[in-house]
This record gives sequence, C-alpha cells and structure tokens, in this order.
Amino acid sequence: MKTIRLTVAQALVRYLAAQYVEDEHGHRERLFGGVWAIFGHGNVAGLGEALHAMREQLPTFRAHNEQGMALAATAYAKAHFRRRMMAVSTSIGPGCTNLVTAAAVAHVNRLPMLLLPGDIFVSRAPDPVLQQVEDFHDGGVSAVDTLRPVSRYFDRIVVPDQLLTALPRAIAYLTDPALCGPVTLALPQDVQAQAFDWPLAFFDERVVRFRQPPAEDAEIQALAAILRDAKRPMIVTGGGVLYSEGGAAALQAFAEQHGIPVGESQAGKGALSWQHPLLAGAVGVTGSPAANALAEDADVVLAVGTRLQDFTTGSHALFAGAKLLSINVSTFDAIKWGGVSAQADARAGLMALSAALGDWRADSGWQAQATRLCDAWRRQVSEIVVSPRAALPTYAEAIGAVQASAANSCDNDIVVCAAGTLPAELHKLWRTSRPGGYHMEYGYSCMGYEVAGALGVKMARPEREVIVMVGDGSYMMLNNELATSVMLGQKLIVVLLDNAGYACINRLQQACGGAEFNNMYKDCLTGPDGAPDIDFALNARSLGAEAETVHSVAELEAAMRRARAASRSYLISLRIDGPQCTPEGGAWWQVGIPEVSTRSQVAEALARHQQGMQRQRR
Repeated sequence: MKTIRLTVAQALVRYLAAQYVEDEHGHRERLFGGVWAIFGHGNVAGLGEALHAMREQLPTFRAHNEQGMALAATAYAKAHFRRRMMAVSTSIGPGCTNLVTAAAVAHVNRLPMLLLPGDIFVSRAPDPVLQQVEDFHDGGVSAVDTLRPVSRYFDRIVVPDQLLTALPRAIAYLTDPALCGPVTLALPQDVQAQAFDWPLAFFDERVVRFRQPPAEDAEIQALAAILRDAKRPMIVTGGGVLYSEGGAAALQAFAEQHGIPVGESQAGKGALSWQHPLLAGAVGVTGSPAANALAEDADVVLAVGTRLQDFTTGSHALFAGAKLLSINVSTFDAIKWGGVSAQADARAGLMALSAALGDWRADSGWQAQATRLCDAWRRQVSEIVVSPRAALPTYAEAIGAVQASAANSCDNDIVVCAAGTLPAELHKLWRTSRPGGYHMEYGYSCMGYEVAGALGVKMARPEREVIVMVGDGSYMMLNNELATSVMLGQKLIVVLLDNAGYACINRLQQACGGAEFNNMYKDCLTGPDGAPDIDFALNARSLGAEAETVHSVAELEAAMRRARAASRSYLISLRIDGPQCTPEGGAWWQVGIPEVSTRSQVAEALARHQQGMQRQRR
C-alpha cells in the first residue's frame, strides 16, 4: 500500500480539497468553497500551516468575528441549496464558543457546515493552557463540547488514524438529505501537528452524490387515498422543496395537475413564482390573508419539506381542523403532529403522489375560490408597497422602493433578512420569481445574521445582486463583516431601516399586555446624555463601504439606483415608522403570557390567548 507522510492537519485539508460535486451538466466543482479562519491559539500552527500550503486549491478567507464567518458559511450552503458548503476554523477558547450561535442557526435550518475548532492538548502536559475552560468533574471536557448540542455529528480527533473514519462520516452527514446539519471535528493542537503515514488512496478525488430518496408505495397510496376524498386541499411548502433538485418544478406541476392552492413558509418562499395563479402567498403568523383564509377552510393540508414551525402553523391552530399529510425526507419532521406521512425527497414524493392520484383534481368551486383569493392578494400587494400609511416611511414602502429601483426586473435580486419586523413584511410583500431570490433565516431568527449571511450568499451567487434588508437593532448586533465584504470585493447593498430600537418585540410586548419597556431607546434606562444618535452611514463608511442617509421613499429609490451602479458594498439608512407594519393577514401565535399580573392589560391578553389555545391541534 502506497502511503504519504503528512500531519493530521495537512491530511484533513488535502482530503477536503479532494471532494467534488457534479451538476446535471457534468460540471465539477469542489464540494467545499473554501475555509473561513480566524487564527489563534490552537489552530494557527497546525491547521494554519496546512491551509497555507493548499491555498490555491482550497482558499482561506479571514473574517472579523467567528460567529460572522460561520453565519456566512451557513448562508453559502443555503444559497447553494445544500449542494456546496464551507469549513470554519477557530482557536480553542473564545473563537470556539463564538461558533455556538451560528452552529445553532445551521442546525435548526438543516444546513451543512464543517466546524474545525482547535482544542486543548490531548497529552495534558501543559494544562491548563491559555483559553482553556477547565471542567472540575471531567478532565476530557473543553470549550469545544459546547458545540455538541448544535452538531449533527461530533468527533474529537485524539489519534491521527482516527481521521480515516471521522472524515468520511463527516462528509456523509454533511451531504445526507435527512441528517444534514453542522458537523464538528475537534482538533487538539498537539494532534493537529502529529505526522502519520496515510494511505495515498485516501486522498483520491471523489464526486459526492446527493441522494433523493423515493417514497414507499404503501405510504404514497395512503396519502393518495386521503387526498381523493378531499374537497378543499392545500399545499404548504418548506425549504425541502428548494433543497430537492427539481423540487420546485415538481411542486408547480403537482399543483397545476391537481388544482391545489399553495401557501409558502418562510423557508419555502420562492418555490413558485409570485405571479403563479395558485400561489396564495405566505402562510401562518406572518402570512397573507389569502393563504390563511384557505388554510382555515382546508379539509386536507399537504406539508411538503417543512418542519411545521409554529409560525407556519399558527402554533398549530391555523389548520388544526384539517387532516395533515406530510412529505419529508426526514422522519423526524415527517411524523410531526400525527400526520400521515411519506418519508421521501420532495421531488420524488410529489411525482409519485401525482402518479397515484392520476387525473383527480380538487373541487372546482375550491379552485375558483383559491384563484380569486390569490389574484386579489397579488393586486393588494401592489397597492400596499406604494401606499403611504404613516408620516414616516413604512417597511412596506421601503420594500416597494427597493424592488422598483431595478432597471428592468428584480428577478436578479436576492433579499437577505433574519429578524425583527422585516421577516413578516418581506414574507408577505417581497415578490420573487426564482428559487433562491428570497433568503430568510427564520428557523433560528438570528439577529446579526443579515450582513454576515449576505456575504455568504454573494460568495455563492456572485452574478446576482444581494440586498440586505435589516433593522437598526439587528445591524448593531453584528455588522463588522461589512468590512469583510469590502476586503473580499463581494459587493452587498444594505438597506438599513432605522426605528430607534427593537420595534418588533416592543409590539409583541404590548400585545401581551406589557408596558413599553427596555426595547425602544425611549423606554430604556439611560445615562445623563440619553440614547445614542447613531450615524449608520458614517459607521458603514468607516468599515470601507459607500453609504448615505435618505429621508423619503423617493430618495431611497434613487439611492438604490446609485447602489446598484456602485462597485463595492453600499449602505442606505432610512428612518422609518417603527410601529407601522402591514396589518393584512397574520395568524394567532402562542407565547407565554403571565397568569398573575397587577396590570389589567395582561389579564385581557391572557383571556384572548386562552381562546386561541382552544383551537390548537392536540
């Protein structure tokens, strides 16, 4: 057997560079688009040396915060519909624990990312080392173990030849349609540097095949039997439709063949064009009046590729009276809430179900009702995004101005968002005709995702205009990867809607009967100088971007045209009316309202909430 002598770190990097993915046209690309790394104690010597030697085959990118670079890696995988991904390397201490939030984002959203944190010495000869978290009860525990709950697979490489099994397992999890998520390989710094005689064949180039599991015929027949008896069926789409190769086309063909209207979750938005006559728009808590009216009236709901999050189901009160069917590649998601399920890839499952249904179609009256509601909502959206509703500009008007600024069509745009009021507004009002044109991280709804995530999206889709829509609160959480976008020449457009605080949670606080407290700057405890008056354009310019502040919708649209013409990242700041959001649509949502309070408003909110709980699916 031919061997080659390399360190553990060198072997790991060489193995990653040998993994390829091939598209339907036979075009090959490396599975890993690169490695994000902030070097420090525990990874600069071993992994840093290995990455330097392979920098032409596997580029290394430097960011400004470990959470930011891991969020960029997560978004990169999402923008590639999980067909390509990135690795992330950190030091053993703060760098490692900074990964936890981003790993949770990837875990919740079923997105692949390889985490390579440095770890403490296996030998323990120099213990405790700089940055070491010592566990008083377990000598084998380190800071890296914080990643266990947010990793789909976790391994600690304590001897070199362990890598021979750990790396194939890592790739298997990262590319498995049902188990996909973050993988952590903890790399003790002494083991990283150890040499070993590796089988040369271990580094042979491999083309990763992405499986699209078919459904069992018995499962499909069970779904078909229920659908044939349905009069008012509806489809709810999830991210699994987009991650399935050909899933969006299969969804459209299925809906048209059987005359079934479609409501889209946050993750499933974009699977159908916003102009499709059977698309009712957003469904759930942030949903449209059309989709939610149909969901309330449906007798069967077919959930495809969705994990049935509470925002999609109205905390399981929105379509609780309907029979629930599910097609999902993951058993964990397929069996939720007692639905009759088929464990299958979205495309394979929909095609098999359509064949089983034959020429069956939903009731003609239901189809007419759905088409009427869908068409009315499309017309209403066109009015909402141009109609002033407050003295200051609104979120809806800002969305309208961003899309209107495109010279011919906004189909080339990708909007990126994650938290605050904007996810609800964009879910209802953003119009996209292409899968991937709507990039919303609303599984974990991670504040600070937007700029870092958009960087990952732009690296995945450099030919498209990537537009970040973000509130001031989320921007202030994590904005430093704007500088990274400038450094890497990855142009972003950031539209920052300034409402002087956390307006979304302020509204929720009041809806729960609470007093306005600790969310908006005006309601926070401050010192003698009061709340800061932040110049966001100046902040962006200090990070290397172009930037300007505008004061009206017309100015925003003009600024957007300048931003589109710019060659580097561009931020536009606009003060908006924080309380004013789109009232149309929406569904009940369960939150924990106190059962004891001195405030009458809380008691009233609790009574309303208890009424909503009576409608939940049990």
